Amino acid sequence: MRIAVGSDHAGVALRRRLRERLAALGHDIEDCGCPGEGSCDYPDYAGAVARAVASGRAERGILVCGTGIGMSMAANRLPKVRAALVHDRTTARMSREHNDANVLCLGARVLDERHAVELALYWMTVAFEGGRHQRRTEGIERVAPSGPEGPESR
Repeated sequence: MRIAVGSDHAGVALRRRLRERLAALGHDIEDCGCPGEGSCDYPDYAGAVARAVASGRAERGILVCGTGIGMSMAANRLPKVRAALVHDRTTARMSREHNDANVLCLGARVLDERHAVELALYWMTVAFEGGRHQRRTEGIERVAPSGPEGPESR
């Protein structure tokens, strides 16, 4: 699977570890992260990964910042992106099974590296259930283009 990974300065070490582990499993990795640990702006890297996923250039994306919050907010601005901030196996599983998340967001300052890597590897294995959840994920796409007035404005 082709996976785009990105991080800001807070997530450089974790991003590199994730890249190594995923590549060792045979995944094709596109690194969209910042080059070093000097301060940078997370939306730039969230956008790069989100664009890779939205365009189909990558099947999934993984983003890392200090908490994962900013990355998830920025990535979710793009249509076709369903970024999920995950902290444990339950949120990892549910983000895939019910929400068909295609971008995983992790917080390097709130998760230890071993746990974060385990969550990412687990997340990669969980399948989308479809069924009633398909209708709901399609509904997510309908929210984005409606603008601030809501779906009634269409």
